[in-house]
Formats: sequence, structure tokens, C-alpha cells
Amino acid sequence: MSRAELPVADALRGSLARGDDRLMASRPILAMLVGQRDHSLFAEHIVARVRAMLVSIATQLLRAQADAIGESGKDEFVANRRSELVQRLAGQRHLLDQLHALAIEWHLATDLEARLTLDPVLSPLLQDLVGNGDPEIASVAMAALSAQARFAQSQRRMEIALAELPADLFHEALIAWRELSNAPLSDVLERAEKRLRDDFDEGSSRISLFSRLVMALGDMASSALQVEFAGVGLFLSALAIRSGQTREMVTSSTNPQLIARLILGLRAAGLKPTEVEAQVLRILPEAELVPDLDSIGIREAARWLAAANDAGTR
Repeated sequence: MSRAELPVADALRGSLARGDDRLMASRPILAMLVGQRDHSLFAEHIVARVRAMLVSIATQLLRAQADAIGESGKDEFVANRRSELVQRLAGQRHLLDQLHALAIEWHLATDLEARLTLDPVLSPLLQDLVGNGDPEIASVAMAALSAQARFAQSQRRMEIALAELPADLFHEALIAWRELSNAPLSDVLERAEKRLRDDFDEGSSRISLFSRLVMALGDMASSALQVEFAGVGLFLSALAIRSGQTREMVTSSTNPQLIARLILGLRAAGLKPTEVEAQVLRILPEAELVPDLDSIGIREAARWLAAANDAGTR
């Protein structure tokens, strides 16, 4: 890199570090706010949605427990235990990150629906893939479309199905539920947990199906990096895979304070500087773009992201 290019690099790397620091600092604050009503430090609608999804998870687990023990007053049984279980679930950092990302994703989807008339369920790319000549791609696309429709319906109700959690987070939720009783599970609760685990299939979840679609597209996956064509859900999955980031981190990068990560992620995914700028402005129309982005190479952007990711895990 030439001396003239250093200011651009320094600006991006500094912005990346500052944005990641803010994100890391926000995690314990978010965990605290889901348990109270003072949401002044966060967008209230995001915090409310995260808490509502925690309530949804807790309700499903407690209803399964009530069914297993033959509880007659199920609503009262759930209501008496739900608050404590929600607090336990809110202490699971990775689960909280996942729900936070889903809340941000849905907010972005509704924002693009309002600004670009982009359907939050059936995007142009997903519609094309449903009619693809390859039966396998068409089948996965149809399953992904159905999953996206269920996701939209759930988000409108501020809920989330247990089946949509990644396997490790589903396991964490079950552990929190199990520990709530503060005693070993009875035979009937062991059967209830086994039934929940037997019914769980991570491969049929929306995010897994989007990942399969991105991988199936191969060299054509760049089409999924156009948010106005791919739709928010498929776009986020494609960007995560192509840039080597977690989907949660990619989703968080659509926040204006993390714009450097969004820019670097799009560049690391292989987009040209003009394409990066176009996508950033689709997502953040009031964003201030970085000049001379063509001085940042694809490998360099990927290297900076990897370094930032490593720093965040220490």
C-alpha cells in the first residue's frame, strides 16, 4: 500500500475497532435491559423484540413441561415460572446475540420494504431460485421460502419457534429450562426433553436453508450480495459465508456505528468498490462513504476482518 493510501486504511481500521468496541460493550447492557423497562441506551423496539422472543422461548419450554406432567392449569403454570426462565435465558450471551441479530434483521427487512418496496418474504432472487431448472436448488429454495414466510409471521407476532434456533443455542435453552427446577429431571420431564430434541432438526431451519442455497449457487453467489435482489435474509447469509464472518456479526454491521465492518465485509466478499458503495447506500442511505475504497484489496479487507474477529474473542 502506498503512503497516499494510508489515511483511507487508517480511517477504516480505526472505525472498525471503535465499532467493534461499542458492540462488545453493548452485550451486558442488552442483557440487563431485557429485564427492565428503561431502554434509553438502545432502540426500544429492538430491546422489546428481543425480550418478546425470550418470552416466546420460555413459554414453549414451560408448556412442554406442563404437558409432560399433565398440569391442568397450564396458563397459570407457565405464568408462575416464565419470568425466572426469561432471566436465565437472558444470561446466555450467545442466545442473546442471536435474538438481537434477528431483531435487527427484521427491522432492516421492514425498512427496505418501506423504502424499496422489497417484499420481506419473496425476493426476486428467491423467486428465480424456486423456478430454477436444477430440482435440488428449486426444492431448497421452496423450503427456504416457506421458512422465511414463517419467520415473517413469527416476527410480526414478536415470537420465535424453538426449531429456528441453531443447535447449540437450542441446547443452551434446554439447559436453562432444566436448571430452573434446581433438581434432577423426573422421568416424565426427561421424556419431555427427549421429545423436544427428537423434534428438533437444525437442517430444516431458515438459516440452514439459506446457507445451503448460497453454497449451491457457487460462482453465482454474488447475485445474493445484492440486498435489493436477494432479500435481507439471503443477503445476510451470503455476506457471512463470503466474508468469513458470523451471521450475527454481519447483521450487526448494518448498524451505522459499524459501517466500517459492513464496508470491509462487502469488499472481502468480492464486491467491487462501486458495488460496495451501492449496497451500503441501499442499507444505510445516509451513510458517509469512504473515499478511495479501491485502495483496499479483497484479501486485505478479509485480513483486517479476521484480525478484528480474533481480537473480539480474546
